[in-house]
Amino acid sequence: MSATHRPVTAHDLPQPIGPYSPGVVYQQLLFVSGQGATDPSTGERVGHDVEAQTEQVFRNIERILKAAGTDLTRVLRCGVFLVDLRDFEKMNGVYARVFGEHRPARTTVQVAALPDPGLRVEIDAVAYVP
Repeated sequence: MSATHRPVTAHDLPQPIGPYSPGVVYQQLLFVSGQGATDPSTGERVGHDVEAQTEQVFRNIERILKAAGTDLTRVLRCGVFLVDLRDFEKMNGVYARVFGEHRPARTTVQVAALPDPGLRVEIDAVAYVP
């Protein structure tokens, strides 16, 4: 690995389900891998509805941001992946509350499936590290 990029590690981060890092810092940018609604302390998916899952997704993203030395106010972009676009309004309500007046760039798409069959939403992010 180059000295200019490093994986984000901490004991309380969600464990990836594949050969990737929860996040990677390159210079002052942090790339957060897509996060699902898994509670890192139990390894179990949280919630059956998109609102509860979106809440957990953001808790996971916040953990990764903190481990990298940044926070939600420094998120530049998010990618939102929904299994059903009819869940958009509910996801968007949680998203708006989490970010408050901060408005990162965003793409939202419907996908055919996510890695966990009960997962309704996955979100990735790009942030800067001060």
